[in-house]
Amino acid sequence: MRTKGTKRIAENRQARHEYFVLEDFEAGIELTGTEVKSIRQGSVNLKDSWCSIENGEMFIKQMHISPYEKGNIYNRDPLRVRRLLMHKAEILRLYGKIKQEGLTLVPLSLYFKDSRVKVQLGLCKGKKLYDKRADAAKRDAGRAIDRAMKERNQ
Repeated sequence: MRTKGTKRIAENRQARHEYFVLEDFEAGIELTGTEVKSIRQGSVNLKDSWCSIENGEMFIKQMHISPYEKGNIYNRDPLRVRRLLMHKAEILRLYGKIKQEGLTLVPLSLYFKDSRVKVQLGLCKGKKLYDKRADAAKRDAGRAIDRAMKERNQ
């Protein structure tokens, strides 16, 4: 019996700090049984992961899924390359954008959607240091405004 809805498993917070996310996409991921069990326990890390397109197929690299403790001989390498599942036309369109515009594909989050593991991918452009400083200044200004409004209302 399938459960309905979505449940977030992991999020790559560093990606939003390091990149401008221009578009986001949803892709399935090819996993083994012990990897799914390990993901259900929440032992997955997207921090340094990235995506590549090779021979018309999309792969996620450096995504760490800890070995399932009861998996014994069925456990796979935690950092193995995993295939992402998307329509061929979408993969080719992304490949064109990556090659032509110098963009990159970064996994933003991992979640369950109706009992299937899905990856949210972002088509991203790298931020420069001054962009990061501007974002930090904007965030600090927003906090200062919220603080002033809260003091004024009390």
